Amino acid sequence: MRFTRLLFCFAALAFAVQAADAAKKSALDKPTLEAYIRHVELLPDDLKVNVGDPKPSLFADFLEVPVQVETPTGVYAIRYFVSKDGQRIVKGSMFDVSKNPFQSELDKIKTDLQPSFGEPGAPVVMVVFTDFECPNCRDEAKVLRENLQKTYPKDVRVYFKDFPLERMHPWATKAAIAGRCVFRQSPAAFWEYHDWIFEHQPEITFENVKDKVVEWAGTKNLDTLQLGRCIDSKATEKDIERSIAEGRSLQVSGTPTMFINGRPLTGPIPWPTLDNVIKREIAYQKASGDAGEKCCEVKIPSLVK
Repeated sequence: MRFTRLLFCFAALAFAVQAADAAKKSALDKPTLEAYIRHVELLPDDLKVNVGDPKPSLFADFLEVPVQVETPTGVYAIRYFVSKDGQRIVKGSMFDVSKNPFQSELDKIKTDLQPSFGEPGAPVVMVVFTDFECPNCRDEAKVLRENLQKTYPKDVRVYFKDFPLERMHPWATKAAIAGRCVFRQSPAAFWEYHDWIFEHQPEITFENVKDKVVEWAGTKNLDTLQLGRCIDSKATEKDIERSIAEGRSLQVSGTPTMFINGRPLTGPIPWPTLDNVIKREIAYQKASGDAGEKCCEVKIPSLVK
């Protein structure tokens, strides 16, 4: 009789443990993580939260789970790490001291065939995500164009990336498509377009952006017929989509956002602050050499064996 009761107690205990395990929440369950994030971030119910699939991270015991929040002003990325047992959550960034602190960002940035200016092989690479209709982007573009080549003619290489915030700026995507059409026809003319459209930003509307661009192109000896067809067919729209996707993978949520050798800087940055960051990065690269532009080295196979 006593043995039977003992077996019953063990069975009840095992059932209780199983029930507790079943009831235990796991952050690897997407609805559970979304509910938890909504509470932590105080996110309203009407905002859409997209929880991505877990992927390996720098910490062996944690998985990185990308999260995007869709708001009226754009898509905001938040980086979370979830322990493999689903019980612990870390928000933020992780670093490997054996690598550049911004190696994760550097790995995601693609500069091939992108509009650029500055010295090839420069120790400092600046990648700028911008929006042609954004007033802050206009102001920052002026800072960059007036100061960088004059102050750092051999030390900085700048790459342009489109990140139109279409929900806030209705003609930004059209302008981005047009800019890439100009770039396809004449890479050198792109920077003239860049400076012109920012300068004339107040005059441009959703309705007149194409006409304004084609009119400008006619003064630069560009093929206006070809340009108009490119804009109408949205031939460069995929280029814009790739740029936006890259920005989101880098957690870009507003413009302008700059990456200086992978270091993210958001918002309009005054020149004295930017100048200081560049100086520090140049000094750092002299010692580390773990960033900057890796180019311009051509190895010709030897014919002598």
